[in-house]
Amino acid sequence: MNARILVAEDEAPMRTRLLEQLAEVWPEATVVAAVEDGLDAWDAYLEHEPNVAFLDIRMPGMSGLEVASRIIGFARDSALAPAHIVFVTAYDQYAVEAFERGAIDYLLKPIDRERLRMCVKRLIEAEQPRAGLLNVLRNLQSAQAAPGRTKWIKASAGRKIRLINVSDVRYFQADAKYTRVVFNDGEALLRTPLKELIAGLDPEVFWQIHRGVVINVAAIAGAERADSDRLEVIVKETAERLPVSRAFAHLFKD
Repeated sequence: MNARILVAEDEAPMRTRLLEQLAEVWPEATVVAAVEDGLDAWDAYLEHEPNVAFLDIRMPGMSGLEVASRIIGFARDSALAPAHIVFVTAYDQYAVEAFERGAIDYLLKPIDRERLRMCVKRLIEAEQPRAGLLNVLRNLQSAQAAPGRTKWIKASAGRKIRLINVSDVRYFQADAKYTRVVFNDGEALLRTPLKELIAGLDPEVFWQIHRGVVINVAAIAGAERADSDRLEVIVKETAERLPVSRAFAHLFKD
């Protein structure tokens, strides 16, 4: 198994310890990213496409369960090979029992080296990630309080601060340290990074089509190929075209 590993753990000492133990028990593997929150974990997954992810369950931004659900759902919809998921958690009886019923790999904190060695052995021997993982994750998430969706955002437009209804937004676009938001009456800049905004948006309404672009589905007029490799989305009632990265091209298949 040519392992490319993503590690997401918000506690720096725990993250360092896990990286050191992985280097010891799985020297052939490559750690492509080590991050401290769920938002960075999702971003790193899109950038590096790892085939193994060690995810802390409780992280800022998005929980490990949310990140895992995105990874598995994304792989299913885009026909990519799904990543093997291993949860890293403090003792949580409910979660552990659910993982065991679903045959999901998990590690308890503090991580025992021999337990990690057994986990790595199973990962190497497994041809495919555990079946039914997405259903187990959904059940676990439904048992927790559902995160509230963003309804209003404050944005700078010149000297004014605009209060914008999210339903009026056409698309969000990363712009250096800011996020450009284009809505029905104009555009403005947000100080909130795009990856933080994504966590509060309804994924059924707002599609991420590029690492730096999230668009309201209602604002999509269509999609066209710019050339053999590039796909672009046409924004309704404008001449604007937004890039679609290869990772999200599956959204526009027949």
